[in-house]
Amino acid sequence: MAKKDKNKSDSIKKINNKVYEKELLRLQNELVKLQEWVKREGLKVVVVFEGRDAAGKGGVIKRMTQHLSPRICRVAALPSPTERETNQWYFQRYVSHLPAAGEIVLFDRSWYNRAGVERVMGFCTDDEYREFLRSCPEFERMLVRSGTILIKYWFSVSDEEQDKRFHSRLVEPLKRWKLSPMDLESRSRWAEYSKAKDEMFAHTDIKQAPWYVVNSDVKKHARLNCISHFLGLIPYEDITPEVIKLPKMASGRGYVRPPMSDQTFVPEVYPK
Repeated sequence: MAKKDKNKSDSIKKINNKVYEKELLRLQNELVKLQEWVKREGLKVVVVFEGRDAAGKGGVIKRMTQHLSPRICRVAALPSPTERETNQWYFQRYVSHLPAAGEIVLFDRSWYNRAGVERVMGFCTDDEYREFLRSCPEFERMLVRSGTILIKYWFSVSDEEQDKRFHSRLVEPLKRWKLSPMDLESRSRWAEYSKAKDEMFAHTDIKQAPWYVVNSDVKKHARLNCISHFLGLIPYEDITPEVIKLPKMASGRGYVRPPMSDQTFVPEVYPK
């Protein structure tokens, strides 16, 4: 019996860890500059992250937001809709999370749930699905006309690499929470998800808000490539405030500090 082929990502030349860390930090510095520009110019930025389970979306979002202010850049990762939300206009629950001027919102999955998991798993009717394909492009064109910068990323991961990541989640306790029954079900419906993605692209890969596909078989490459591409889509200038000089601390003359014994301290378990 022929030996099973190695995972494709294992044969790809991967970036050196030191080079990766250095380049990631450089890009994160640029993200801070972009953040200040968005705030000053009153831009409204929406970034949609979609893709298969374990494709690496969360890892990119984590690195993008690591050094940014949560007051300016926030993540919208919506849970399953409530009974009330299922009876609303479909896009209504997402509209409430859209940015105001000077804000960036990263959607960790988005309204495209209807074209993906809801379609494949039968959580929506055929009529609801067809209506989504008709109305989604108009919804996004409306956002763009209103001045919102809308950027959409699809993270593409091979069958072999996804399988490898799923097995990793099974054996590592810190990652096990990432593996849901829905993820397991998606493994048996690989072809159906592929067809749903193709149809989704055919209807929603529009000029005003195109899909950008990120090859995510190697996570570190995907992170750097996605962040670099994102920075290149929004023209910005470096308006980093100049270094300020801290004033001298006031002497506190006349202030009497209460006894330390009146306060409740956290037990100092560490260092051991």
